[in-house]
Amino acid sequence: SERQDGTFSRSDFSYDAEADAYTCPEGKTLTTSGTVVNEGTTRLYRGSTFDCGPCHLKQQCCPNTPARKIPRSIYEHAREVARSLRGTPAFERSRQGRKRIEMLFAHLKRILKMGRLRLRGPCGAQDEFLLAATAQNLRKLAKQVTSPGPQMTQEA
Repeated sequence: SERQDGTFSRSDFSYDAEADAYTCPEGKTLTTSGTVVNEGTTRLYRGSTFDCGPCHLKQQCCPNTPARKIPRSIYEHAREVARSLRGTPAFERSRQGRKRIEMLFAHLKRILKMGRLRLRGPCGAQDEFLLAATAQNLRKLAKQVTSPGPQMTQEA
């Protein structure tokens, strides 16, 4: 959400969760009507044209529109929690674990052709997935069994 054109970005505005409103650097309030746009994922917060029009920061805030508009995802709170955890050792461990799991799913979809389930119903999907995971584990086990171990040298 950082802007490159020299105007204020969303981080320059402070959000008040209790009032469900943003406050601009000049102290004016941007409120929402509660309407959700973008397929039900984003709320728009708008400033008043009466507040934005005479403001001396208008050229830095909203030079091409009569008032400032800030989109906010309805999932922004969860994103803020994730941003606060980023960089911690627990987050890095979790990220590495997710990466390993996602690689297994990618392998199932691409190599074992599991992009689409062919059996119907939840039980059929569970059975098909269980068989695919078993095949994946057997392939991994076969690689470990057939690969030669470390060579031991005998010293006299």
